[in-house]
Amino acid sequence: MLVLSRKKGESIVIGDNIELTVLSVEGDTIKLGIKAPKEIDIMRKEILVSVQENNQDAVVDPKLIMQMVKKSAQ
Repeated sequence: MLVLSRKKGESIVIGDNIELTVLSVEGDTIKLGIKAPKEIDIMRKEILVSVQENNQDAVVDPKLIMQMVKKSAQ
């Protein structure tokens, strides 16, 4: 992992088209501004993890579906 120090108003650039700028620092919270193309998905990690967990929970075993279909047909 690359670790960089930045002050308010300073930026880093990722590739040719993504720029992260430190907008403010208040206590242990920073606000970041992100400039990136619209086709780049950007989301907070905790949201991504939650979506992945919900998607995993939504997966149903095909065998279970067949059992349910057989029971409903009886």
